Amino acid sequence: LMDRAQHIQGQKIPKKQWQAAWLLKAVTCIDLTTLAGDDTPSNVHRLCLKAIQPVRHDLLRAVDMHNKGVTTAAVCVYPSRVADAVKSLKAANSSLPVASVATGFPAGQTPLETRLQEVRLAVADGAAEIDIVINRTLAITGEWEALYDEIREFREACGDAHMKTILAIGELGTFTNVYKASLVAMMAGSDFIKTSTGKESVNATYPVAIVMVRAIRDYFLCTGHKVGFKPAGGIRTAQESLVWLSLIKEELGNDWLCPLLFRLGASSLLADIERQIYHHVTGQYAAYHELPMA
Repeated sequence: LMDRAQHIQGQKIPKKQWQAAWLLKAVTCIDLTTLAGDDTPSNVHRLCLKAIQPVRHDLLRAVDMHNKGVTTAAVCVYPSRVADAVKSLKAANSSLPVASVATGFPAGQTPLETRLQEVRLAVADGAAEIDIVINRTLAITGEWEALYDEIREFREACGDAHMKTILAIGELGTFTNVYKASLVAMMAGSDFIKTSTGKESVNATYPVAIVMVRAIRDYFLCTGHKVGFKPAGGIRTAQESLVWLSLIKEELGNDWLCPLLFRLGASSLLADIERQIYHHVTGQYAAYHELPMA
Protein backbone atom coordinates (compact mmCIF):
# COMPACT_ATOMS: atom_id res chain seq x y z
CA LEU A 1 0.00 0.00 0.00
CA MET A 2 2.75 2.42 0.96
CA ASP A 3 4.59 1.61 -2.30
CA ARG A 4 1.43 2.13 -4.33
CA ALA A 5 0.78 5.45 -2.58
CA GLN A 6 4.37 6.57 -3.28
CA HIS A 7 4.05 5.54 -6.92
CA ILE A 8 0.90 7.62 -7.37
CA GLN A 9 2.40 10.63 -5.59
CA GLY A 10 5.60 10.33 -7.61
CA GLN A 11 3.90 10.33 -10.99
CA LYS A 12 4.56 13.23 -13.32
CA ILE A 13 1.82 15.82 -13.29
CA PRO A 14 -0.01 16.44 -16.59
CA LYS A 15 1.94 18.37 -19.24
CA LYS A 16 1.54 22.12 -19.28
CA GLN A 17 -1.14 22.32 -21.97
CA TRP A 18 -3.30 19.75 -20.17
CA GLN A 19 -2.77 21.09 -16.69
CA ALA A 20 -5.46 23.78 -16.86
CA ALA A 21 -7.97 21.15 -18.06
CA TRP A 22 -7.15 18.86 -15.13
CA LEU A 23 -7.36 21.74 -12.67
CA LEU A 24 -10.78 22.76 -13.99
CA LYS A 25 -11.87 19.13 -13.70
CA ALA A 26 -10.81 19.28 -10.04
CA VAL A 27 -12.84 22.48 -9.54
CA THR A 28 -16.00 20.77 -10.81
CA CYS A 29 -15.52 18.03 -8.20
CA ILE A 30 -15.06 20.32 -5.18
CA ASP A 31 -17.58 20.42 -2.35
CA LEU A 32 -16.81 24.02 -1.37
CA THR A 33 -17.00 23.93 2.39
CA THR A 34 -17.27 26.16 5.41
CA LEU A 35 -17.60 24.42 8.79
CA ALA A 36 -16.69 27.06 11.34
CA GLY A 37 -18.24 28.20 14.60
CA ASP A 38 -18.37 31.75 13.29
CA ASP A 39 -20.22 31.00 10.01
CA THR A 40 -22.82 33.68 9.29
CA PRO A 41 -25.40 34.18 6.53
CA SER A 42 -22.99 36.62 4.85
CA ASN A 43 -19.95 34.35 4.62
CA VAL A 44 -22.19 31.47 3.49
CA HIS A 45 -23.58 33.83 0.81
CA ARG A 46 -20.04 34.64 -0.37
CA LEU A 47 -19.21 30.93 -0.43
CA CYS A 48 -22.26 30.27 -2.64
CA LEU A 49 -21.28 33.02 -5.08
CA LYS A 50 -17.75 31.61 -5.25
CA ALA A 51 -19.18 28.11 -5.92
CA ILE A 52 -21.25 29.45 -8.82
CA GLN A 53 -18.29 31.38 -10.33
CA PRO A 54 -15.24 29.57 -8.92
CA VAL A 55 -12.72 30.90 -11.45
CA ARG A 56 -12.53 34.47 -12.73
CA HIS A 57 -14.46 34.90 -15.99
CA ASP A 58 -11.52 36.37 -17.93
CA LEU A 59 -9.35 33.36 -17.00
CA LEU A 60 -12.01 30.91 -18.17
CA ARG A 61 -12.38 32.88 -21.40
CA ALA A 62 -8.62 32.62 -22.00
CA VAL A 63 -8.85 28.81 -21.99
CA ASP A 64 -12.17 28.84 -23.87
CA MET A 65 -14.17 27.50 -20.93
CA HIS A 66 -16.22 30.62 -20.15
CA ASN A 67 -19.48 29.19 -21.51
CA LYS A 68 -19.11 25.61 -20.23
CA GLY A 69 -20.88 26.19 -16.91
CA VAL A 70 -17.84 25.58 -14.69
CA THR A 71 -19.05 25.52 -11.07
CA THR A 72 -18.02 23.55 -8.01
CA ALA A 73 -20.00 20.34 -7.36
CA ALA A 74 -21.79 21.60 -4.24
CA VAL A 75 -21.49 23.84 -1.21
CA CYS A 76 -21.18 22.15 2.17
CA VAL A 77 -22.26 23.74 5.47
CA TYR A 78 -23.51 22.97 8.98
CA PRO A 79 -27.24 22.09 9.33
CA SER A 80 -28.09 25.51 10.80
CA ARG A 81 -26.69 27.23 7.70
CA VAL A 82 -28.47 25.09 5.08
CA ALA A 83 -31.41 27.50 4.75
CA ASP A 84 -28.98 30.42 4.20
CA ALA A 85 -27.15 28.54 1.45
CA VAL A 86 -30.38 27.41 -0.25
CA LYS A 87 -31.66 31.00 -0.19
CA SER A 88 -28.42 32.44 -1.66
CA LEU A 89 -28.29 29.89 -4.47
CA LYS A 90 -31.96 30.35 -5.28
CA ALA A 91 -31.52 34.13 -5.43
CA ALA A 92 -28.64 33.60 -7.86
CA ASN A 93 -30.84 31.29 -9.96
CA SER A 94 -28.46 28.36 -9.41
CA SER A 95 -29.35 24.69 -9.15
CA LEU A 96 -26.14 23.86 -7.27
CA PRO A 97 -26.83 21.32 -4.50
CA VAL A 98 -26.36 22.18 -0.84
CA ALA A 99 -24.66 19.50 1.25
CA SER A 100 -24.91 19.46 5.02
CA VAL A 101 -22.90 17.58 7.59
CA ALA A 102 -25.05 15.89 10.22
CA THR A 103 -25.30 13.08 12.79
CA GLY A 104 -23.37 14.84 15.54
CA PHE A 105 -20.53 15.98 13.28
CA PRO A 106 -17.60 15.66 13.83
CA ALA A 107 -17.50 13.18 16.75
CA GLY A 108 -20.86 11.44 16.26
CA GLN A 109 -21.14 11.14 20.03
CA THR A 110 -24.76 12.20 20.46
CA PRO A 111 -27.85 10.00 20.97
CA LEU A 112 -29.07 8.19 17.85
CA GLU A 113 -32.43 9.97 17.92
CA THR A 114 -30.69 13.36 17.95
CA ARG A 115 -28.48 12.34 15.05
CA LEU A 116 -31.46 11.14 12.99
CA GLN A 117 -33.43 14.30 13.72
CA GLU A 118 -30.48 16.39 12.58
CA VAL A 119 -30.56 14.64 9.20
CA ARG A 120 -34.32 15.14 8.84
CA LEU A 121 -34.09 18.85 9.70
CA ALA A 122 -31.25 19.48 7.22
CA VAL A 123 -33.24 17.72 4.47
CA ALA A 124 -36.36 19.72 5.37
CA ASP A 125 -34.31 22.93 5.05
CA GLY A 126 -33.35 21.96 1.50
CA ALA A 127 -30.10 19.96 1.75
CA ALA A 128 -29.79 17.69 -1.31
CA GLU A 129 -26.80 15.85 0.14
CA ILE A 130 -26.01 14.78 3.69
CA ASP A 131 -22.49 14.02 4.91
CA ILE A 132 -23.04 11.75 7.90
CA VAL A 133 -20.37 10.60 10.36
CA ILE A 134 -20.27 7.00 11.52
CA ASN A 135 -20.18 6.07 15.16
CA ARG A 136 -16.46 5.21 15.42
CA THR A 137 -17.00 3.43 18.73
CA LEU A 138 -18.97 0.69 16.95
CA ALA A 139 -16.26 0.24 14.31
CA ILE A 140 -13.37 0.13 16.80
CA THR A 141 -15.15 -2.40 19.01
CA GLY A 142 -16.10 -4.54 16.00
CA GLU A 143 -19.87 -4.11 16.31
CA TRP A 144 -20.32 -4.14 12.54
CA GLU A 145 -23.96 -5.17 12.50
CA ALA A 146 -24.91 -2.37 14.87
CA LEU A 147 -22.97 0.06 12.67
CA TYR A 148 -24.81 -1.24 9.60
CA ASP A 149 -28.17 -0.76 11.33
CA GLU A 150 -27.35 2.84 12.29
CA ILE A 151 -26.25 3.76 8.78
CA ARG A 152 -29.43 2.16 7.38
CA GLU A 153 -31.46 4.43 9.63
CA PHE A 154 -29.50 7.47 8.44
CA ARG A 155 -30.13 6.35 4.86
CA GLU A 156 -33.85 6.24 5.55
CA ALA A 157 -33.80 9.68 7.21
CA CYS A 158 -32.03 11.11 4.12
CA GLY A 159 -34.98 10.21 1.89
CA ASP A 160 -34.11 11.42 -1.61
CA ALA A 161 -30.97 13.25 -0.48
CA HIS A 162 -27.63 11.70 -1.40
CA MET A 163 -25.76 10.26 1.57
CA LYS A 164 -22.00 10.54 1.97
CA THR A 165 -20.64 8.49 4.86
CA ILE A 166 -17.60 9.86 6.70
CA LEU A 167 -15.45 7.07 8.17
CA ALA A 168 -13.04 9.35 10.09
CA ILE A 169 -10.17 7.10 9.08
CA GLY A 170 -7.75 8.80 11.49
CA GLU A 171 -9.72 7.22 14.35
CA LEU A 172 -10.26 3.70 13.02
CA GLY A 173 -6.84 2.33 13.94
CA THR A 174 -6.09 -0.20 11.18
CA PHE A 175 -6.36 -0.63 7.41
CA THR A 176 -8.55 -3.67 8.08
CA ASN A 177 -11.03 -1.55 10.04
CA VAL A 178 -11.07 1.03 7.25
CA TYR A 179 -11.81 -1.67 4.68
CA LYS A 180 -14.58 -3.23 6.78
CA ALA A 181 -16.13 0.15 7.61
CA SER A 182 -16.06 1.01 3.89
CA LEU A 183 -17.92 -2.19 2.99
CA VAL A 184 -20.47 -1.81 5.79
CA ALA A 185 -21.16 1.79 4.75
CA MET A 186 -21.68 0.77 1.12
CA MET A 187 -23.88 -2.21 2.01
CA ALA A 188 -26.03 0.10 4.14
CA GLY A 189 -26.78 2.30 1.12
CA SER A 190 -24.17 5.08 1.07
CA ASP A 191 -23.87 6.98 -2.21
CA PHE A 192 -20.32 8.01 -1.28
CA ILE A 193 -17.73 7.09 1.30
CA LYS A 194 -15.63 9.95 2.63
CA THR A 195 -12.29 9.83 4.44
CA SER A 196 -12.53 12.41 7.20
CA THR A 197 -14.37 15.25 8.83
CA GLY A 198 -11.36 17.53 8.51
CA LYS A 199 -11.47 17.91 12.29
CA GLU A 200 -9.38 14.83 13.17
CA SER A 201 -5.62 15.03 13.56
CA VAL A 202 -5.14 12.63 10.61
CA ASN A 203 -7.24 13.33 7.53
CA ALA A 204 -7.12 12.16 3.91
CA THR A 205 -3.90 10.18 3.41
CA TYR A 206 -3.10 8.28 0.21
CA PRO A 207 -2.50 4.78 1.67
CA VAL A 208 -5.85 4.81 3.50
CA ALA A 209 -7.54 6.23 0.41
CA ILE A 210 -6.24 3.29 -1.61
CA VAL A 211 -7.85 0.90 0.90
CA MET A 212 -11.16 2.77 0.50
CA VAL A 213 -11.11 2.91 -3.30
CA ARG A 214 -10.21 -0.77 -3.48
CA ALA A 215 -13.21 -1.51 -1.27
CA ILE A 216 -15.29 0.55 -3.74
CA ARG A 217 -13.84 -1.47 -6.63
CA ASP A 218 -14.48 -4.81 -4.88
CA TYR A 219 -18.03 -3.73 -4.08
CA PHE A 220 -18.59 -2.75 -7.72
CA LEU A 221 -17.23 -6.09 -8.95
CA CYS A 222 -19.53 -7.97 -6.55
CA THR A 223 -22.70 -5.93 -7.07
CA GLY A 224 -22.35 -3.84 -10.23
CA HIS A 225 -23.11 -0.78 -8.09
CA LYS A 226 -20.82 2.25 -8.23
CA VAL A 227 -20.22 4.12 -4.98
CA GLY A 228 -18.46 7.50 -4.96
CA PHE A 229 -15.34 8.55 -3.08
CA LYS A 230 -14.64 11.83 -1.27
CA PRO A 231 -11.28 12.66 0.32
CA ALA A 232 -11.51 15.60 2.74
CA GLY A 233 -9.38 17.41 5.26
CA GLY A 234 -6.06 19.11 4.61
CA ILE A 235 -6.35 19.18 0.80
CA ARG A 236 -4.98 22.65 0.12
CA THR A 237 -2.87 22.74 -3.04
CA ALA A 238 -3.59 22.40 -6.75
CA GLN A 239 -0.79 19.84 -6.91
CA GLU A 240 -2.55 17.62 -4.34
CA SER A 241 -5.83 17.83 -6.23
CA LEU A 242 -4.03 16.48 -9.32
CA VAL A 243 -2.63 13.58 -7.28
CA TRP A 244 -6.17 12.74 -6.10
CA LEU A 245 -7.50 12.78 -9.67
CA SER A 246 -4.60 10.58 -10.74
CA LEU A 247 -5.27 8.12 -7.89
CA ILE A 248 -8.93 7.82 -8.91
CA LYS A 249 -8.09 7.42 -12.61
CA GLU A 250 -5.56 4.66 -11.86
CA GLU A 251 -7.52 2.75 -9.22
CA LEU A 252 -11.13 3.13 -10.40
CA GLY A 253 -10.93 4.36 -14.00
CA ASN A 254 -12.38 7.30 -15.92
CA ASP A 255 -15.98 6.51 -14.97
CA TRP A 256 -15.25 7.79 -11.47
CA LEU A 257 -13.72 11.07 -12.68
CA CYS A 258 -16.92 13.09 -12.41
CA PRO A 259 -18.86 14.86 -9.63
CA LEU A 260 -21.39 12.01 -9.52
CA LEU A 261 -18.70 9.66 -8.18
CA PHE A 262 -15.82 11.83 -7.00
CA ARG A 263 -15.74 14.87 -4.72
CA LEU A 264 -12.96 16.80 -3.02
CA GLY A 265 -13.92 18.22 0.35
CA ALA A 266 -12.09 21.53 0.64
CA SER A 267 -12.22 25.14 1.70
CA SER A 268 -8.86 26.71 0.81
CA LEU A 269 -8.04 24.47 -2.19
CA LEU A 270 -9.99 26.54 -4.71
CA ALA A 271 -7.89 29.65 -4.09
CA ASP A 272 -4.70 27.78 -4.98
CA ILE A 273 -6.22 26.19 -8.09
CA GLU A 274 -7.35 29.62 -9.28
CA ARG A 275 -3.82 30.95 -8.70
CA GLN A 276 -2.39 28.13 -10.81
CA ILE A 277 -4.88 28.75 -13.63
CA TYR A 278 -3.98 32.47 -13.48
CA HIS A 279 -0.33 31.46 -13.85
CA HIS A 280 -1.15 29.11 -16.74
CA VAL A 281 -2.95 31.94 -18.57
CA THR A 282 -0.67 34.91 -17.80
CA GLY A 283 2.69 33.33 -17.03
CA GLN A 284 2.73 35.28 -13.76
CA TYR A 285 1.59 34.55 -10.22
CA ALA A 286 -1.29 36.65 -8.96
CA ALA A 287 -0.95 38.91 -5.97
CA TYR A 288 -3.36 37.62 -3.31
CA HIS A 289 -5.68 40.65 -3.65
CA GLU A 290 -6.18 39.93 -7.36
CA LEU A 291 -8.04 36.68 -6.71
CA PRO A 292 -10.34 37.29 -3.78
CA MET A 293 -11.48 34.09 -2.12
CA ALA A 294 -14.99 33.45 -0.81
